This record gives sequence, structure tokens and C-alpha cells, in this order.
Amino acid sequence: MSTTAPTTSPAPATASAPTGALNASRTLATAGRVLRQLRHDPRTIALMLLVPCLMLVLLRYVFDGSPRTFDNIGASLLGIFPLITMFLVTSIATLRERTSGTFERLLAMPLGKGDLIAGYALAFGTIAIVQSALATGLALWALDLDVTGSPWLLLLVALLDALLGTALGLFVSAFAASEFQAVQFMPAVIFPQLLLCGLFTPRDAMHPVLEAISNVLPMSYAVDGMNEVLHHTDMTATFVRDALIVAGCALLVLCLGAATLRRRTP
Repeated sequence: MSTTAPTTSPAPATASAPTGALNASRTLATAGRVLRQLRHDPRTIALMLLVPCLMLVLLRYVFDGSPRTFDNIGASLLGIFPLITMFLVTSIATLRERTSGTFERLLAMPLGKGDLIAGYALAFGTIAIVQSALATGLALWALDLDVTGSPWLLLLVALLDALLGTALGLFVSAFAASEFQAVQFMPAVIFPQLLLCGLFTPRDAMHPVLEAISNVLPMSYAVDGMNEVLHHTDMTATFVRDALIVAGCALLVLCLGAATLRRRTP
């Protein structure tokens, strides 16, 4: 996978500006720079947009003789696949920005940590919107995923999951010194959530200790939200709770990412 780091340094700042509060113009400028950079990296774009779709197609034909099984787990994986993909790509891309010195140069300008993290989140979040729309449309209209609730609610949870993956990727990149270390965070951060989210067995059937751990993991609520759409026609209070928890976790992790952003890369 190629995630090309910027090759040009930002122009020196000509005037000082407060860096504590978010500034819309600086955030949008950062997001625009990241999106322009990604535009010249077709392999990364293909990974983010196409891999979740290909995984859903593969899953559909794995359960070709048991379409009900695909319906039961396909909705959950519709949210999990984008989360994993966005986590992996965002963590590696952001790490390259750190190790190349781009972050250090940007923070020497009148650009706050919040502006920088928000800009990256906005750029990757834009990709996440496209990714979630493609995967949801494919699952519903090409792979015949049968859900009781609204497709828009399914898309909403898929998008929130992708944004959560983006936030987690931005956060963990602060603790990795190389791309290899960034990839190693996947089994540490993603796999435990995957095992405990209720995808393989109901969470209330787990050992009490594991159930308690699963209750504080955001992926558990992502799966619960998908299951609500799968089985209920209308938006339920449980769905609203699950969506708000996933969104809140993504926002919290972004704040933590801004707090751990260093002005100098070791």
C-alpha cells in the first residue's frame, strides 16, 4: 500500500495567530491538502473504497447456500469492514506525515493541533462517506441484503463506524514509530473488539468479565446498531443510543489525538 507523504514544505507563516481554538479556514485548508495528496495515490483510494465492497461480495458468496446467514451477519460486517479499512489506512498515512516532519512544519505555522487533527478527520471522513455509501448500496441492491429498517439508518451506522476507524487510526499513529508498528496496533485495538462485539456470539452469553469489557468497546454498539436496523422497521431508542455512543467515542478519540499530537517528532 502506498500512502505518499507530502514533498513540499508549507510556506512560512507571516503572522501569528492563536492555535488553541478551531479555525474553519485552517481546518478546511488542511483537509484540502490531504485530499489533493490522496488524489495522486490511486492504490490507497482503491484500498479505502473497494476493499470493503470486495469483502462483502466474498462474504455473500461464501454464504451463497445460506442467504439467511448472510442477512444476519452481513449488516454487522457492513460497518466493521469500513472501520477496519479506515483504521489501517489512516494510521499509516498519518504516521508518514509525522515521520516525514510534515506535522512539525505545519505546527510551526499559525495552525493549532485541533485544526490539524480536524482537517485530517474531515479529509478522511469525506472518503469514509463515499466508502460507506458504496458498500451500503452494494449490499442492499446488488447483494440482496435483507434488512427490515431504513437503508438510510444502515448507511448512518456504516458511516459512523468508518469515522470511528478514522479517529482510532489518527490516535494510535501517535504511539507508533514505524509503519510496521502502526500495523501491529490492529491486533491490539481492532481484534479484541471484533471478538467481543457480539458478532460471533451474543454478548450476554459471554463470560461476565468479557461481557463487561464488551460493554465499553465502541464496536459492540456499532454491531448493536446494525442489528436494530436489521430487525426493526422504525428508529428505536436503542438505535439512537448506539449511534450516539459510536459518534461520541469517535469524537473523544479525536480529542485524545489532538492532545497527544507533538510539535516535534522524535
